[in-house]
Amino acid sequence: MRKTIIVKPIGVIRTPYKEPKGIPIQGKFETGVIGTVSLFPEYRAGLKDIERFSHLILIYYFNRSKEERLTDKPFLEDVEHGIFSIRSPHRPNHIGFSIVKLESVKGATITFSEVDILDGTPLLDIKPYVKHFDSRNKVRNGCIEKHFNTGKIPKRTRL
Repeated sequence: MRKTIIVKPIGVIRTPYKEPKGIPIQGKFETGVIGTVSLFPEYRAGLKDIERFSHLILIYYFNRSKEERLTDKPFLEDVEHGIFSIRSPHRPNHIGFSIVKLESVKGATITFSEVDILDGTPLLDIKPYVKHFDSRNKVRNGCIEKHFNTGKIPKRTRL
């Protein structure tokens, strides 16, 4: 069943990263950088009790990706892999997510650290990160595992 699904942004993500070059491959590698979510006013009530969580999952639209690929080279590799086995923005629906550390909530603005998102990215949803739900044991890490075994994970993109 193929069906068109329409989603709408609920806010805008603001970060110091204006271009992909120099952005961390994962926000946990760059703890001192601060970003904000400016939630549209009509969604503000949805933030009730969110400050009780230490981390959030931000789901967003890769609005700068203008192409779709079914295979691509991930940041750490020189060989192509299937798009669903990597975290490239050039996905069929251009959807991304990041786990960020919640710093504060004031009105309709969330301040967070552990940033790996480009400035001006449309926010689609926010979910609380819950260790008991979101963390798994005995995880296989596919083609990425060999990079962790070397201990030499680059923290920034090479673009």
